[in-house]
Amino acid sequence: MREFLQHGHSAVAGHVESVLTAIREADAGLGAFVAVAGDVAMRDAETADRLIAAMGEAAWQSRPLLGVTIAVKDLIQTADLPTTRGSLLPNRRARQDAPAVARLRAAGAIVVGKTTTSEYGWSASTVSAVAPATRNPWARELSAGGSSGGSAAAVSAGLCTAALGTDGAGSIRIPAAFCGVVGFKPSFGRVPYVPPCADRLAHAGPLARSVADAAEFTSVLAGPHHGDPDSVTGLNALPGSARDPVALRIGWIEFPRTTAEVRRVTDRVRSVLVDQGHRVECIAVPFPDPYPALVDILAATEAAGTAPEDEERCDQGRVSVVRYGRTLSAASVIRAEEVRLALRTRLRLVMDRYDILAMATVPEEPFRADQIAPPWASDLDDLLWLAWSPASYPFNMTGQPAISLPVGRTASGLPAGLQLVGPVGGDSLVLSAASRVEADLGLQLMPPDQETEAR
Repeated sequence: MREFLQHGHSAVAGHVESVLTAIREADAGLGAFVAVAGDVAMRDAETADRLIAAMGEAAWQSRPLLGVTIAVKDLIQTADLPTTRGSLLPNRRARQDAPAVARLRAAGAIVVGKTTTSEYGWSASTVSAVAPATRNPWARELSAGGSSGGSAAAVSAGLCTAALGTDGAGSIRIPAAFCGVVGFKPSFGRVPYVPPCADRLAHAGPLARSVADAAEFTSVLAGPHHGDPDSVTGLNALPGSARDPVALRIGWIEFPRTTAEVRRVTDRVRSVLVDQGHRVECIAVPFPDPYPALVDILAATEAAGTAPEDEERCDQGRVSVVRYGRTLSAASVIRAEEVRLALRTRLRLVMDRYDILAMATVPEEPFRADQIAPPWASDLDDLLWLAWSPASYPFNMTGQPAISLPVGRTASGLPAGLQLVGPVGGDSLVLSAASRVEADLGLQLMPPDQETEAR
């Protein structure tokens, strides 16, 4: 993950300065960032240079990310940069680093900016009133996805090495698939999420260019923190699957509405998995769609956190969700939680039969940049704003680790992602399996403008 070489001297400050300049020059047409770092980033870079000059290679022993540029999603608190949470409403949280950010800085990473999100991360897009919608580096008229769309676009466009995102219903994996990068959602509780979300759906995790970078990022982020009670429940101590990663039982799933092009690209990976020695079995979706329960859980949470007098300054799409949430009874929310419990039980049984589940991350190609969803799911009265990505949200409801990695391009030249899902605690197994797929495919996907520069 190091972005420079040492030949008796170092140049972190020069590198960081060039990254900040690239963001300011290139992001105007992309909209990946809502704030760009300045003096603090340069001071951190100068500190890194001094450490390397004094210690040489030993500087990385306790700081594995020394000098690596990262971006942070605008939902996550940072001390030196404002956190708007994609909203015009005031953010009354303390202006300090969230534990995940503090751990990255302690490992030597340098924060170069805050990346765009939808308001409070409510939609799988980056449309908000705070900043222009993030555009896809592969096709600027299309969405980068969301709600970690700014993070995915920044990594894809080469404006940082990795980025910190959040995933409450697919918000890391969807934009990773749209933008042709790796997005990893660790097991729920493995990375502390502070302040925690009452819906217990949100995971923090990395977006990066490679599985190896995502794994290194996660190793720095993981571990309990007193600010997140779910991070001290023992999930981090789980060893994961004891199965041999060279010969796995893989359940291959095709979700409804998967387009022919997405299917064509992702299906080619099945033969790669078989050649690797895995037993791959095509199976029907092994659980009922939990989307109605997801809507009730999310809507109740949004309603609890939004006062009627705040609605005028809110994203009007999110207001529709809030108003629906106010109509829900306590019994309705408990019934939704019963669906979640049943889903967790069902998938634990499924994971007794399969070590890994594999599927297209998103069944469709990116929609227009100014939309919150494909046309059929964009009518807010229908409350289908997340229904178009049925392979993502179930695994937030169960807390399972899931990764999206790019596996090819569609006929229109857009990247398509494959998702691998493991048992709760099986993060290392998921990362290992993804790494083998990545290595055997040997792809180096870059947006067209970067490919031109590389030639």
